[in-house]
Amino acid sequence: MLNIFRFISAIEGISYLLLLFIAMPIKYILGNPYVVKVVGMTHGVLFILFAIALFSALKKLNWDKGFAFQLFVLSLIPFGAFLIEKRVKLVEKKIKN
Repeated sequence: MLNIFRFISAIEGISYLLLLFIAMPIKYILGNPYVVKVVGMTHGVLFILFAIALFSALKKLNWDKGFAFQLFVLSLIPFGAFLIEKRVKLVEKKIKN
């Protein structure tokens, strides 16, 4: 379950960066809104999958609700996926020790 969550989190984070730093400039600088439609829809679907995976991990891995909320908030921030990965690794390390 943890590996699935981490994978979805990473892909969702990358799609967010693509949307913000590639698709949006193409739309507003080059005047092509099509890229935002495609990348935006993809990101939206991935964000929903992220939320489902987060809720699943919360239940199956017995995560604290506060920790899960922090991960959710981090997913809203550009480059937040990297911080999510760091926090999940720290929790995983604590569990193993």
